[in-house]
Amino acid sequence: MDDLAGWLSEGYTTAYRTAYLILRNGADAEEAVQEAFLRAWRFRDSLDDDTMVQPWLYRVVVNTCCTKLRREARHRDRRAGDDLLDPIPSPLPSPEAAAGDADVAGRLLAALASLPDGLRVPIVLRYYTGLSEREIARAIGRRPGTVKSRLHEGRRRLAELPEVQDLAGVIGSTS
Repeated sequence: MDDLAGWLSEGYTTAYRTAYLILRNGADAEEAVQEAFLRAWRFRDSLDDDTMVQPWLYRVVVNTCCTKLRREARHRDRRAGDDLLDPIPSPLPSPEAAAGDADVAGRLLAALASLPDGLRVPIVLRYYTGLSEREIARAIGRRPGTVKSRLHEGRRRLAELPEVQDLAGVIGSTS
């Protein structure tokens, strides 16, 4: 794709959701995505293969978010849950609407937020953006085996949370 508007229209929503789930703050996510897209656009000529644009762009988004987390660690502890349960703004139907139950989505977001960054980022990239393990490995600069083990550990920790265990009955009763 050879225009920034095309990149934005094609990938902004998913990139924003990814950043939001990593940073847990809407304003920070918007700022990180804008910064990441501009950085990616500036260095787009360094990418030889057009099929690698999406994983490369997610790597830039994730790196931008991780830099923001490190830079603002002191302040983030005070703000961490400020807008966590607010729905993620999107022109597409939200996960809450798709599930038919805002309470379920809120509890899932809270459970996801309880994971450390090293586990939350691969889970977000896998289940919210649909990247494969190999694409995640490229995006976060880790080996595929590391991604696989982090996904496994993240799913294990989520499954142990009482609020997630309770969701099995809630989701089953709404179908």
